[in-house]
Amino acid sequence: MYSPDTTKYLIHIHLEAEGVVEKPDVIGAIFGQTEGLLGEDLDLRDLQRTGRVGRIDVQISSKKGETRGEILISSSLDRAETAILAASLETIDRVGPCVARVTVSSIEDIRVNKRKKIINRAKELLLDSFEEGTIDSYELLDEVRESIRVEKISTIGEDKVPAGPNVIDSDAIIVVEGRADVINLLKFGIKNAVGVEGTHIPRTIIDLCEKKTATAFLDGDRGGELILRELLQVAEIDYVAYSPRGKSVEDMTRKEINKALRNKIPVEYVKEQYTDEIPGEEAQTEERSGKTPSGEPRIETEAKTAVSQERKARQKFPFRKTRESPVKTTPVTLKDHLDAVRGHHIVRFLSPDFAILKEIKPEEIERALEEPDGEIAGIVTDGEVNQKLLDQMVGKGLEYVAAREFKGIIKRPLTIRLMKIA
Repeated sequence: MYSPDTTKYLIHIHLEAEGVVEKPDVIGAIFGQTEGLLGEDLDLRDLQRTGRVGRIDVQISSKKGETRGEILISSSLDRAETAILAASLETIDRVGPCVARVTVSSIEDIRVNKRKKIINRAKELLLDSFEEGTIDSYELLDEVRESIRVEKISTIGEDKVPAGPNVIDSDAIIVVEGRADVINLLKFGIKNAVGVEGTHIPRTIIDLCEKKTATAFLDGDRGGELILRELLQVAEIDYVAYSPRGKSVEDMTRKEINKALRNKIPVEYVKEQYTDEIPGEEAQTEERSGKTPSGEPRIETEAKTAVSQERKARQKFPFRKTRESPVKTTPVTLKDHLDAVRGHHIVRFLSPDFAILKEIKPEEIERALEEPDGEIAGIVTDGEVNQKLLDQMVGKGLEYVAAREFKGIIKRPLTIRLMKIA
């Protein structure tokens, strides 16, 4: 088999095809049209089998009926053999049923690049990585103070769940995954966090969520999504705060934690995603009929939810009068954008800091996605999102999309969060 330790050269090949082709078509053309061309000693299949040529990495994309992309082939042959192999690939004139043009753009010497990296890294180590041996009093004080904070972590309830010192007395709690997350929040002065410690939600957590305003703040991975799904089924969660994709709460900085908690959103925007999945044709039928999956009228179910939340608020604050929140003129959080877009037939492209990069009509969204416009983190639209549009958003690397309706979604990607604007 191919070993990266013995690689000498990397062949860079540019491919153009007059039609839509896929990776298997390209690989089949490479093996099929070079077979027997250079004799037994340089047969591509035999070279791969003996580890002298690595795997073929094909990176292509199709647009407007044409396919373009790059092919990378690693080689441990000598210079002459690698050059002959590269030249033979330029004889490929068809990929599948399509006319194709294959051009070797360069042959990269891996060892030269490795030497450059070694030299640059050595310079960095020489300048920065030798310890001075000095003592920083502030660092010593911070370590001592942090140990005091860590010692304050305790366990509560019969389930012995890890919790900060203010969980019992506070009107609001933050539900995290485990002890390490509680410790990290405690390190930055957040003392009302409690950990579920696994995918099975303890009874102590469920009881706390009934009495207090609960925010779910879980890791930005598949495990965090599974725990959130179960929390929404068994506990009364009021808000959801999202970690950056692929990042754990225990590894987040003070700034990242504050930003995530500041941009928490009401559970109504995400609950349908984790309870019913994103509605496909079956869910659309339910919506048209005005019924929930349990058979209850949807309006009645939403009314019950509102009454439950009002009763919960009165239990926590029995003497507080209900009043409307002041209207915000400039959206600063994701929830502000959701409220601003709802019912106004507009689409907003948002940056990672929730600044508005572009505001358009829903019918222009597909064309707008093809135009580069800064670093787009997410989209909020008062319109429909179908499977084709969702796939286009995934291709753009978006972190989230909020829409009035998701229609005909059969394949729900794991790399993007979907929120429904109620």
